[in-house]
Amino acid sequence: MLHRSLFWVALTATSALLVAGCKTTGTRADNVESEAALEQRARAHAHYAAGVIHDLNDESVLALKEYYEAAKADPGDQQLVLEASRRFLLNKQPEKALELLARAVKEPNASGEVYGRLGFVYSQLGQLDMALNAGLTAIKKSPQSLAGYQNLYLTYFQNKQPDKALAALDEAAKVPDTDAEFLTALGELYVNFGMQTPNQRTAANEKAHAIFIRAQRLNPPDVEAQLKLAEGFNLVGDTQRTAEMYRQLLPQLTNASAFGDGIRARLADIYLKQEDHQRAFEQLEAILQNDPANAQVNYYLGSLALDDKQPAKAADYFSKTILLKPDFEPAYYDLASAQINLDQSAKALATLEQARQKFQQSFLLEYLSGVAHSQQKNYTEALTNFTAAEIVAEVKEPQRLTSGFYFQVGSNFERVGDSATAEKYLQKSLDLQPNNDEAMNYLGYMWADHGTNLNRARELIEKALKADPESAAYLDSMGWVLFKLGQPGPALDYVLKSVAASEEPDAELLDHLGDIYAALNQMDKAHDAWRKSVAAGPNERVQKKLEAAGKK
Repeated sequence: MLHRSLFWVALTATSALLVAGCKTTGTRADNVESEAALEQRARAHAHYAAGVIHDLNDESVLALKEYYEAAKADPGDQQLVLEASRRFLLNKQPEKALELLARAVKEPNASGEVYGRLGFVYSQLGQLDMALNAGLTAIKKSPQSLAGYQNLYLTYFQNKQPDKALAALDEAAKVPDTDAEFLTALGELYVNFGMQTPNQRTAANEKAHAIFIRAQRLNPPDVEAQLKLAEGFNLVGDTQRTAEMYRQLLPQLTNASAFGDGIRARLADIYLKQEDHQRAFEQLEAILQNDPANAQVNYYLGSLALDDKQPAKAADYFSKTILLKPDFEPAYYDLASAQINLDQSAKALATLEQARQKFQQSFLLEYLSGVAHSQQKNYTEALTNFTAAEIVAEVKEPQRLTSGFYFQVGSNFERVGDSATAEKYLQKSLDLQPNNDEAMNYLGYMWADHGTNLNRARELIEKALKADPESAAYLDSMGWVLFKLGQPGPALDYVLKSVAASEEPDAELLDHLGDIYAALNQMDKAHDAWRKSVAAGPNERVQKKLEAAGKK
């Protein structure tokens, strides 16, 4: 449903992290600087300041030139060198980055961070041996920095040596006294390894999970670090920990509603995957309080309400979605579905007419129009829509031609009196879904009502009744087919159960009951059943039977 950005989606994601680098101490070669060194630093700061001004004016080429001059003037300023090299890498100028880093590592106190970046640049340039040497030096100089291990990992992967890449991560996992940032980034690398080598994904994710737990125990100090860790748990499928961390973080984000809404969206996504609709609904509603004009959230809330059989709520949310985003086609069909569920077929047809004026003909447009017309008992018009829907689906969306679709078409053909075509579509429905109890019951009852294929009709109805023994409709069908087979005694038991199971008096069901009593020569009871049938729904045919029984 809701989209999430993922860390380490591909090997290029690993590259991005290496470019970004980790924290640096910014140490210098000498504590006491000579006058020449001070002058050198002054020139570097001037170039750096000029670069910042160019950045503010969106003059990226000029800014990059100034950062280059700054880093060149003062190679001992490691933060400056790392930043300048990062910019050159992002601008696809690794040679320039190499020039700056090669100068920086000549400084007496060059850090593991600088060597790690140097190794990355060598790997980008295809100089793998140099990259490995720089990575090993980075680890030796700064064993508790991940930069060297990251570099080795990437270099081994580029050299098609995944086992050595994994070994580099395993060595990093053994480093003592590391902080949460180190461990979280290491866990992400394990996840990346699993993505790159699917046959080892499960084992890699297990290692990542263990590393993330170690990081969590260190209580990451800031919100950004906690968010990265939460996403790490999400990547390895521990949605329970992810949701727990998100819930704990939300109170800290009260002054950053947009950021908090992003977390709520992720929480909602997790809850949806856990089929916890109530909690998902709560998170989406909270987003809507901050951003009432969010069409996407209104749409998601409508979808949730429709799934939870709350069509009135769904219709409200879908209506708002259309108001906010009138060109969003799916909202029209979902709104029409909600209106049909509310028995508001006229409103549904009006919604679909709006869609018809704005969008091209589609299966859903025609199908839902057919359902709405059928709800109005305008079966001829419904069949026109269903036929159009079938033609569109055959050309564009054959997967739409489901058992449920063919059942709808078949039942409408039966209602206009075309039992032969109805039988064809109902059989298609059963061919696609042999256990479709609705279709089995409908076809069986149709045959029974016409007095044809009675034994086959009984078999179908028995299967339908086995699927839903409490269905009033299926009980009535079984009673009716037994009656047609000349078995009014057993038929009576089923129809009486059907009457008892019905929520309100059903004219057709009571008519059947009257016919069965008449066949059993219980005319008083037959008369009473027909009288109740006419009261439930006036019918000339039943009225004649009632009048004939009264004359006897």
